[in-house]
Amino acid sequence: YMLIHGFLWGGICYKKTWPGKSPSYFSLKLVNPTQYRFEHLATQLKWRLQEGRGEAVYQIGVEDNGLLVGLTEADMKASLNTLKKMAEKVGADITLLREREVDYDSDRNTRKIAEVLVRKVPDDQQFLDLRVAVLGNVDSGKSTLLGVLTQGELDNGRGRARLNLFRHLHEIQTGRTSSISFEILGFNSKGEVVNYSESRTAEEICESSSKMITFIDLAGHHKYLKTTIFGLTSYCPDFAMLVVSANTGIAGTTREHLGLAMALKVPIFIVVSKVDLCSRGTVERTVRQLERVLKQPGCNKVPMVVLNPDDAVSAAQQFTQSTCITPIFTLSSVSGENLDLLKVFLNILPPLSNSKEQEELMQQLTEFQVDEIYSVPDVGTVVGGTLYSGMCREGERLVVGPTDEGRFLRLKVGSIQRNRSACRVLRAGQAATLALGNFDRSLLRKGMVMVSPKMNPTICCQFEAAIVLLFHAKTFRRGSQVTIHVGNVRQTATVECLHGKDELRTGERAVVRFRFIKHPEYLRLGAKLLFREGVTKGIGHVTCLLPPSQNHNQNHDQNLQDY
Repeated sequence: YMLIHGFLWGGICYKKTWPGKSPSYFSLKLVNPTQYRFEHLATQLKWRLQEGRGEAVYQIGVEDNGLLVGLTEADMKASLNTLKKMAEKVGADITLLREREVDYDSDRNTRKIAEVLVRKVPDDQQFLDLRVAVLGNVDSGKSTLLGVLTQGELDNGRGRARLNLFRHLHEIQTGRTSSISFEILGFNSKGEVVNYSESRTAEEICESSSKMITFIDLAGHHKYLKTTIFGLTSYCPDFAMLVVSANTGIAGTTREHLGLAMALKVPIFIVVSKVDLCSRGTVERTVRQLERVLKQPGCNKVPMVVLNPDDAVSAAQQFTQSTCITPIFTLSSVSGENLDLLKVFLNILPPLSNSKEQEELMQQLTEFQVDEIYSVPDVGTVVGGTLYSGMCREGERLVVGPTDEGRFLRLKVGSIQRNRSACRVLRAGQAATLALGNFDRSLLRKGMVMVSPKMNPTICCQFEAAIVLLFHAKTFRRGSQVTIHVGNVRQTATVECLHGKDELRTGERAVVRFRFIKHPEYLRLGAKLLFREGVTKGIGHVTCLLPPSQNHNQNHDQNLQDY
């Protein structure tokens, strides 16, 4: 298994780690431990859960060198019982993921190994939250699949399941998503699905869940591509789910969406939908087509078709450990075929960052990206977005900007809502909406940041980036205009100069200086960059921030204004 291993033998834990991965541990057996030994094991489990942000996987019947020894029926039962008591002591539940027989020497007794998921019981809204961007061509069944997963009812074949996801009348009329919407799917500490079928509100789902999957439903039609790119760059998804219709195969924006996710280095898994509409041969042909594309030199992926629960468990564990593994699911939102395999996969899917990285981010100064702006009756101005670093509490005083003049305005956070339920403290990496009271909405725009007054934000009108030109019909040169996407920033910029070159052609690299044409923006060094204009596309990262013009380059305190 390509996982973090804490090898347990004789009460001593030997540990190998790959940073940022969810833990999995080998344990030969846990039979009738003494009280001292039990306390020691429970303490180990507590730290392992903390390291895995509330989750850990135990593999019982495996020696510290990875040898599959297996346990007898009695020893396995006793070991699982001990693990259950350990979990109860630290406020967690266990779920048996899989169990299988092994051959060890010439022992005639049946021996088994087991894989067990240990997950914390939800406590004070601190559930594990993973964001999954949903990509795919128009009419591939993205919104319908999300409707089935989050509502708990199968589709009727005419799109009934997706109606609750749409935000606008024209989306209901056409059946096509044009905006970004969010849907939640929860899993409790026992690994059971928590959705709207049993919970009436999002708040009830949050209260019952130890793990939350937030789906970011993006548009499939090409004319909404800028909205899709904004969703990928701004909302910082942990994973991407590419939905492909079995009867049409790779068509329309499928390749483009796959390329975008890979360019932004978002781990991707694939769902082949609508298998109820076509023959088994057609489904297999679509899967083979996907396998060919994934194996091409530009992708260099290893496709992994998931056919049973055992495959789903393996896929979830290997997916985050290796950037080249790409699980492929074939399912139907109408018949429900193989839908449970996707749920098993999502339930076990570990976070990309560990608790140590999370703690380091929370120690930094507060930085909240403004992605959405609303006016809510009786509440006032509300902003939605993601907390990039630090912590944010109700009543906290922050500054928001930059304005068109490059200034930052003081404000106060009223209340916080996360997944549509009240939240007292927001931590780094979490998405939420913040109420700002009577703050003038006209002073806000997408792409702004709300930061601690102690921070000296790096705003710029010009910046340099190391880029790769993915495609251009002719040549890319000084004076070209492109739309720049960096995090939640989206603005047209002009190419001021190409260092060491006069022009660029498809596939070439260069360091380019860009200038925003409208107003300064807040950028970070090293941030991923994506630019486009028509068929022109390129990727890169920010290498240098150039200070604004002299009238903007004033003292930080002079740039702070009270609203």
